[in-house]
Amino acid sequence: MRVAIVGSGLAGLTAATDLVDSGYDVDIYEARPFLGGKVGSWEDSNHNHIEMGLHVFFYNYSNLFKLMKKVGAINNLLPKDHTHLFVNKGGDLRNLDFRFIAGAPFNGLKAFFTTSQLDWIDKIYNALALGTSPIVEGLVNYSGAMKTIRGLDVISFQQWFLDHGGSEQSIRRMWNPIAYALGFIDCEAISARCMLTIFIMFATKTEASKLNLLKGSPHRWLTKPILKYIQDRGGKLYLRHKVNSVEFEKKSIKVDEVIVTGINLTTPSGETRAEADHYLFACDVPGIQRILPKSWRSYDQFDRIYKLEAVPVATVQLRYNGWVTELDQGAEAELRRFDVTNQSGLNNLLYTADADFSCFADLALTSPTDYYKAGYGSLLQCVLTPGDPWISKKAEDIIAHTDIQVRELFPSARSLKLEWSNVVKLAQSLYREAPGMEPFRPTQQTPISNFFLAGSYTRQDYIDSMEGATISGKLAATAIKQESINSK
Repeated sequence: MRVAIVGSGLAGLTAATDLVDSGYDVDIYEARPFLGGKVGSWEDSNHNHIEMGLHVFFYNYSNLFKLMKKVGAINNLLPKDHTHLFVNKGGDLRNLDFRFIAGAPFNGLKAFFTTSQLDWIDKIYNALALGTSPIVEGLVNYSGAMKTIRGLDVISFQQWFLDHGGSEQSIRRMWNPIAYALGFIDCEAISARCMLTIFIMFATKTEASKLNLLKGSPHRWLTKPILKYIQDRGGKLYLRHKVNSVEFEKKSIKVDEVIVTGINLTTPSGETRAEADHYLFACDVPGIQRILPKSWRSYDQFDRIYKLEAVPVATVQLRYNGWVTELDQGAEAELRRFDVTNQSGLNNLLYTADADFSCFADLALTSPTDYYKAGYGSLLQCVLTPGDPWISKKAEDIIAHTDIQVRELFPSARSLKLEWSNVVKLAQSLYREAPGMEPFRPTQQTPISNFFLAGSYTRQDYIDSMEGATISGKLAATAIKQESINSK
């Protein structure tokens, strides 16, 4: 049977991988000139690698890691030290260090009780809030705790945390940067379900909070191996193929049910039509809202999708003539800072509560295969969150502002010269994981028997992320295979 997949992000690629393994003919249609969706990347004319955002691979991404192992990409990940680093103004480096002789939950307790990012009174308040959370239940009854956490989608994490004795200072100095990194919104705006889902995984799985970054650009080291696996098994990818409309008709005169009969696309060669037995739309929120036939809003599942919103984000890349995150002072450190032939600085994901970018990394250190450029030093990739104030601003203004804040965080780098920069603005990125949004997330199976949905915004037991997208693709492929059996 033939499946038409619209969208070549991780959700669509995951579904395609499962389906070609099961013998389906798969055609993937992508509107952009590159694959990958929100993990898309490309090279400019000067061989600078540019991507849609900063992508971090936590060890609890079990489904994504299984996919990467299957396609031979797992060794493209570079593991980082098991510590989360916070950079405060003036080069003040603090950490949340999970390295410990004992595993979960003891390594997490050690990390939170020893972190210097919070003072002792805030640590006590933190312990009070988390000690009365479903996380404790999760240590002995994970599924029961997750049921409780799902019910907390009705309130924000900030409301839940403060109601349980947490402090506002903890929110400002630690949890807001983490919330911004996860969902591009702060603790006042993000659902308690979202944050506690992450926390329970960190508390129950020793390695869950440890992270990796790719050795280089996602289009080379993540999506390319997945696509090759699909193509080696007969699947096809069509870039610059934008779906304009969905054709459908009644399944029979007697039954008030419709089926999809085809999709109309704009391609580089003109207008065309594609047909398949099943159709999987693996789009983001604005994409699926644009393409769903208006008459389908009579179905409650489709109508609820229009209640979902997407959040903006801006990603800034800054390349310098030396190593920005080399924090040591003195003559020897200054020599290291300008010695671009030898890497120097912080090789990890970095958080900050003192800049408009909540998380960032020096990709020349963390992902050097593509992002280190001979003759240059650091390539900082900074995620501006919330993104709302930046979407309408000029790129040069965003770059200048970000560069100033970088130098405030790292005074030792003030003598460095900014050599190259780039800004990628997404007016609509992740779906807004605000309180009360969970009921509006659709399942992968829809009321149209041969029409399916995937994407990290769809119903799955994780947050909007690469892992969430992967889970949704697996669920969609399973639903398609089940429908194939039912229709025989």
